[in-house]
Amino acid sequence: MTTYFVTRHSGAVEWARRQGIAAEAVSHLDVETVKSGDTVLGTLPVNLVAEINRRGARYLHLRLDVPLQHRGQELTVEDMETFGARFEEFEVKRIGQ
Repeated sequence: MTTYFVTRHSGAVEWARRQGIAAEAVSHLDVETVKSGDTVLGTLPVNLVAEINRRGARYLHLRLDVPLQHRGQELTVEDMETFGARFEEFEVKRIGQ
C-alpha cells in the first residue's frame, strides 16, 4: 500500500512532513497506478477522486481557508498553519454515464 501526496508546492510537502505524514510526493498522479488499499492526498478534481475511490483507494483532500488576498501565492508552512490546513476524507462516486 502506497500513500501519494499530489502537489507541486514545497510548503505543502513540508507541512505534511511536520504533521507526521509519510507520503510519496508527486507532482502528477497517473490514476492507473493507484491500487486498492492505497491512499491519495491532494486537491484533485472530482473525476479523478471518483476513479481513485473506484479502484479501492482512499482520498484525503487538503483543505485550507485561504483569504482572497493570499490566493494564487506560494504558501509557507506557517501560512498553511495559519489558514487551518487539514486533510478531510472524501468518497466520490460517478452517477450515470
